[in-house]
Amino acid sequence: MKNTKTNELAVCGFAAVKKLEKNHPEKIRRLYFTEEVAPKFGGLCKKLAKEHGIYNQKPAGDLEKLSGTVHHQGVVAMIDVPEIQQLDSGITDSWAENGENAILMDRIGNAANFGAIVRSAAFFGIKNVIIPMDEAQSTITTSSYRVAEGGMEYVNIYCVRSTARLLEALKGKMIRLGTSLEAKKTVSEIGKIKKDNGDRPVLIILGNEEHGISDVVKQNCDELVIIPWAGMKEGKAESDVDSLNVAQASSIIFYEMMK
Repeated sequence: MKNTKTNELAVCGFAAVKKLEKNHPEKIRRLYFTEEVAPKFGGLCKKLAKEHGIYNQKPAGDLEKLSGTVHHQGVVAMIDVPEIQQLDSGITDSWAENGENAILMDRIGNAANFGAIVRSAAFFGIKNVIIPMDEAQSTITTSSYRVAEGGMEYVNIYCVRSTARLLEALKGKMIRLGTSLEAKKTVSEIGKIKKDNGDRPVLIILGNEEHGISDVVKQNCDELVIIPWAGMKEGKAESDVDSLNVAQASSIIFYEMMK
């Protein structure tokens, strides 16, 4: 939940606030917690007191109002609304030079999915995440921060105005790997795809929950991959379930990519 008057974002959830405390305590402007979790944040309170920060014990109902959710887990930290850096060629050139993989979300609209993908990216050591400047795309919110379970502290999130132009610019520099139900290759072939393309770093493109990646994105991919379903080897035309949730699918893809 954002406080537009003070330009603050509420970060809630025990793991999210603990990782924030560990990595960027200087971001915390105010801290609120219930009596039950107060002993867990004694060290952070001391840091805030030293820096003249604000911290207070509050009833759970007040934390719900601050965060806009009942899932605050007894603690809310108020930080400045994060500014998402616009991606430029200097940054992507450094990825290509240093062999850094990246993720592009193509209009993933659900904040929980956004947060879960960030969590998986952090787990697998993928620190570069790109989102389009599109109303259909979720961004950094209280919900996505909480679901990321501290993952937000381990990734860099960038934005782009045009995914098509980005993909065109990355041609020959990174392997542009799209995910699609129409793909002929499976995720188990990612290793071979990398080898066939000179082991260049990979840009994984994850599509919208309902429609997948857009046609213009597909046209600018070097390869498309699919997660095989039960019965695919037997020649079934489709799965009994339409597809995996995009956040679940991302974990499988990241694992195959990092093997």
